[in-house]
Amino acid sequence: MAGSRSAAAAPRLNRAVIFLGPPGAGKGTQAIEIARLYGVPHLSTGDMLRDHVGRGTALGRLAKPIMERGELVPDEIVLAMVEERISQPDCANGFVFDGFPRTLPQAETLAEILSGLRLGRPLVLHFIVDACQLKRRLTGRRMCRVGGEIYNVYERPPKVAGRCDNDGGELIQRPDDREEVIAERLAAYERQTKPLVDYYRSQGLLEDVDGSADVEAVTRAVVGILTRAQSNA
Repeated sequence: MAGSRSAAAAPRLNRAVIFLGPPGAGKGTQAIEIARLYGVPHLSTGDMLRDHVGRGTALGRLAKPIMERGELVPDEIVLAMVEERISQPDCANGFVFDGFPRTLPQAETLAEILSGLRLGRPLVLHFIVDACQLKRRLTGRRMCRVGGEIYNVYERPPKVAGRCDNDGGELIQRPDDREEVIAERLAAYERQTKPLVDYYRSQGLLEDVDGSADVEAVTRAVVGILTRAQSNA
């Protein structure tokens, strides 16, 4: 009975939510938490690609050799996976996109997909963080080799250095979090993804979020935006 009451009291999302922001802005952490709070799927194209390849679907068979060569999977394959995923029943009450869309053409096609599925227009949250703080977050980030939990040696260190609090797994630095790679990642964001901010803002779909605050404060800000959006729907 208690579980039923909790489920009944859970807030409703009822829309697609897109998190935009540069690497290190906290999109992934917030996407997981918001999806949990609202009881909706947390979606990333990386997970979709791995799922299709693992299941050996037609799309997965197309993507696998491209991924094995270390090349970017073409938009038509990625967008077909996105359309297939958000057509599933568990997305009927909304979902959170983490790191997608990345480019203007992807955003334009996603709008057509959402319209075709009668899922309405998305709400886009733009996470803003100072460049110096981004670099500190990225270079300090460590991931558990076992469970994938994320820590930061500067802002959210583990209780035991180098070990995950949950399972004791080794904490590793991802190759793309090394200082020599970070500058190019941030430059790529500016080139490809930042134009999406103007695109969504011009449609009245974008809300800015101060991503420099602590995790709990950012979550509260995001929930506040989602609540206001619901009341204005």
